[in-house]
Amino acid sequence: PVMIRASALLPLWDRAAEWACRLAMVREARSFVYLSTYYVEHDAYGVTMLTALLAARRRGVAVNLLIDGFGQRLGGVLMSPADRAALSALLADLRRAGAVVTVYRPAQTLQRWLGGGQHVKVQVSEAGEAVFGSSNLSRSSFEGWNEYSVSLRGPVVRALLESYRAIGGSVEEPHLRQLAGVEDAGAADLTLEYWLCNPNLLQGWRGPLGWHGRNLVTDRLVDRIDAARRRILITSFYFKPVAALVAALAAAARRGVQVEVYHSHREALPATDLAWIAAAAHYDRLLGAGVHIYENRRGEHSKIVLVDDEWVAFGSYNFEHAAHDRLAEAMLASGDPRATRPAAAIFTELARHPDNVRVTARSLDGLPARLRARRRLLGPFKRWM
Repeated sequence: PVMIRASALLPLWDRAAEWACRLAMVREARSFVYLSTYYVEHDAYGVTMLTALLAARRRGVAVNLLIDGFGQRLGGVLMSPADRAALSALLADLRRAGAVVTVYRPAQTLQRWLGGGQHVKVQVSEAGEAVFGSSNLSRSSFEGWNEYSVSLRGPVVRALLESYRAIGGSVEEPHLRQLAGVEDAGAADLTLEYWLCNPNLLQGWRGPLGWHGRNLVTDRLVDRIDAARRRILITSFYFKPVAALVAALAAAARRGVQVEVYHSHREALPATDLAWIAAAAHYDRLLGAGVHIYENRRGEHSKIVLVDDEWVAFGSYNFEHAAHDRLAEAMLASGDPRATRPAAAIFTELARHPDNVRVTARSLDGLPARLRARRRLLGPFKRWM
């Protein structure tokens, strides 16, 4: 992990606040703006951001947009053919204007076929500000699901931009030097760890098939879960983690640690219930260990881990196999109260919110027979769902 410092950390749990922050950064940029996302939807948010990036480029700003190829293909399922064509036209306009628009695809064929890509969401401008978190450029992220991002200042901004290369993007050295000129290192007293892993760079021609390499983000999360003494609170899109994380959480619950997981209800993703089925495959084991699981009917897309109210990690890492062996993911972690207190407030809100419904053995027994059967039949294939 990389130890870095920030001079400011502003939580962006409120959806309108994050959108205003992102849009203002682009509209006020005078030298450069970098933005990475998993996918862009052709809706009011995607179109508005791409239009703002085009306007920035036309006034002389260096614009760099990184989109994941597999993620964009998945997002395209939600769009009509006309919307997909209109989105392609907007991206072509950006390229013609001189913007760098990169669609990330891993080097190996099997990686591409099996969903390899990059899932990190970073936005940086020459003003010395970065937005880092879970949101994509879509209506779902700003009017539907819960998301968590933060606005950051200080040396952490340059570190985030440097890491843009590891997720498939390109960075101009003068822009990194420019950021160094706006850092207030003396005021940067908030210590963070930055965890980044792109498993696609660690694999051979077989991609994730048979890969047993280490993922820094997964390993660090296991370490923190193992060290928990009182309470572990987690949010994820659909909670379907790799075996090491399942085992660590079950062990924590059995030794008396309060473990609560907040993730999405099957109704939150109308296109398919496969992601929920993959998550539900672990329900019996986790419930049996004493883990409390809550499903958000609107959708939980934030990625937060709060341990003992004293340490927090947040960013792009979903608790799923893809985050471990197919997708570049990043998290920031800190024990500073300026980072932990906003997360604790979020979990207090989630615990009280009526959209979050607790999963119990009884509620599972009450599922429709067809859904119970699909859970049994498809659960063993959860790695790919």
